Amino acid sequence: MTQMVLLSILLLIVLALPLTIRKVEENLEVFLLLCGITAATISGIWHKELVLDAVKEPLHISSAVFLVGLLFKRYHQYTRVVLYKTIKTFGLSMTLFLVVAVLGLVSSIITAIVAALILSEIASTLDLERSDQVKLVVYCCFAISFGAVLTPIGEPLGTIVINKLKGPPHYADSFFILKLLWPYILSGILFLSILAFRIGRKDIKIEESAQEAFHSFKEIVVRTLKVYIFVAALTFLGEGLKPLAYKTIFHLSPPVLYWVNMVSVALDNATLAAIEIVPEMSVVKLEYLLVSLIACGAMLIPANIPNIICASKLNIGSKEWAKIGVPLAFSLMVVYFIFLMIFVPYPGT
Repeated sequence: MTQMVLLSILLLIVLALPLTIRKVEENLEVFLLLCGITAATISGIWHKELVLDAVKEPLHISSAVFLVGLLFKRYHQYTRVVLYKTIKTFGLSMTLFLVVAVLGLVSSIITAIVAALILSEIASTLDLERSDQVKLVVYCCFAISFGAVLTPIGEPLGTIVINKLKGPPHYADSFFILKLLWPYILSGILFLSILAFRIGRKDIKIEESAQEAFHSFKEIVVRTLKVYIFVAALTFLGEGLKPLAYKTIFHLSPPVLYWVNMVSVALDNATLAAIEIVPEMSVVKLEYLLVSLIACGAMLIPANIPNIICASKLNIGSKEWAKIGVPLAFSLMVVYFIFLMIFVPYPGT
């Protein structure tokens, strides 16, 4: 009981402090790492494999951030050319619509990580007002969260779902999630693209000096290290909070599970899926579960890897992100919940 109380308090600290204390917000990676270590200590799960996972897990993501950063350093001028031509042809509003729609849809093929890196480059290239830049990034990260789950290669959530359900009774194949969730995913990406369309304004200028600073080798290294620490921190935090998740959410009804899954903003959605999904789970319960996880995918920075990448590259603070992400995620959750309650009955699940 004491362990559950301490983990609950720690979860509240993880959610609240970055939004209320500036020093924590400015050093979010270190703060989450300390919280992750604390969670692992409270849960008593320290072992060699956990440490190795925390060391190895960030390598793939941080390496991609570093290598793509170097590529953009060399070729970022072509991004400007393509954007200028697209804006000249379609206008800024339609260009932003296409950025969100295309990255959201193709993230399941090019992976959420690459989609986030492309988004960061586009957002830094367009000379949008700061508030509009943050809106574009948050809207697109939501779209990436929706789209990347469509295939097992898009992000870990899709891989976990397919692997856990590939046997009886579901016999899930690579198109299982697409067949189950396509109305939510396509409507969500369309809605987010329309929100991005509304950001557009007439005049766009690019500060060349700011672009060069963004692509300096030092900045690339710093961003890579931040992403590495962030992912390592989430590895510790996810494993450390698992006992709390098992105790509180494992046997909940679909509607209750739907809302409780908002904890995915701190305990990432792939970890929750690994805890919650069992082969015996009904399709109805799976639908509630998965919709809630993707709808919260960009509520706060720690909720998903694309958020972490974009926030690190563009220096977006927790408060800036939450100001857009929290009301948007809650609105999506409410709309989808009403739809599910009306059209997807759950008694007997």
